[in-house]
Amino acid sequence: MPNIITINTLNIEQKWLKEIASAISDPQILLQQLDIDPSPWKSGFAARSLFKQNVPQSFIDRMEKGNPHDPLLRQVLPLIEEFDEVVGYTIDPLDEQANILPSLLHKYKNRVLMIVKGGCAINCRYCFRRHFPYQDNKGGKDIWRESISYLQFHPEVNEIILSGGDPLMAKDHELTWLIRKIESIPHVKRLRIHTRLPIVIPSRITSGLTHLLGETRLNVVLVTHINHANEINDELCTSLAKLRVVNVTLLNQGVLLRGVNDSVDDLINLSNALFDIGILPYYLHVLDKVKGAAHFLVEDDEARALICGLMKEVSGYLVPRLMRELGGRSSKTPLDLYLK
Repeated sequence: MPNIITINTLNIEQKWLKEIASAISDPQILLQQLDIDPSPWKSGFAARSLFKQNVPQSFIDRMEKGNPHDPLLRQVLPLIEEFDEVVGYTIDPLDEQANILPSLLHKYKNRVLMIVKGGCAINCRYCFRRHFPYQDNKGGKDIWRESISYLQFHPEVNEIILSGGDPLMAKDHELTWLIRKIESIPHVKRLRIHTRLPIVIPSRITSGLTHLLGETRLNVVLVTHINHANEINDELCTSLAKLRVVNVTLLNQGVLLRGVNDSVDDLINLSNALFDIGILPYYLHVLDKVKGAAHFLVEDDEARALICGLMKEVSGYLVPRLMRELGGRSSKTPLDLYLK
């Protein structure tokens, strides 16, 4: 009997890895699953040469069949517009690729960002790091040791941000090693994890990960990346509830995207759905001007108008800050300070 229990536990813990391995990389197969005729969209399939398609089945299951304009599908389907050359759009919109150490970005005084893993469970077409040289910023203990050494000599740093790619692409035993090293640095007080993986594959919130985040001395903040209320399902709610039990703070950072969430109703539904499952809306970013994503842009004035409309409909704590990130700045730039 003990052997059976052990095997079952391992199967549960490894479920998310199997879901990643079976993700859909062919846009024709994706559209056929959704009962959508691929013919009108085939010209865009070539955009996979710019940025691969990668969509887990769990995320596909939340899309509306027969709707080629589904807001979840729009985030992941390669489109011909990605080949457009648009002035002001670059491969490194946040000036990140000259980082001081491999996989370490120290852009803001009190916090550093560690690129833990280069891969993601899902490739979002608007990703500001779609051109990031992950081959030169590979995660692993050797690289992480360099980052830990850097942190030991920078007492002004009290918060570590784990990012990527997606940091939860690291297995639980890898994260255990890394977090133990981080918490051994006395001046580090907080650990922030930016992730989309549990959104698209909720089984990533394993019992091992929950235990790890619950027992560390660090104050843990998990920042989800959810752009539309339809991304939230019962499985996600159940998974994130495990983190709330161990006092992990849950925040959400979304991106304002044309054709995805660019209406007041979309933002109302998103904020309410987030709060219903224990996540506080935190930031809503305007699009980072990365090459290949210009068709997602919502202009600043329209973005401000949407936030004004949201403020009239929901409580203040459900209104995320409207933000822009610019390379070389000492902080992110709030746009909602100048609401008309």
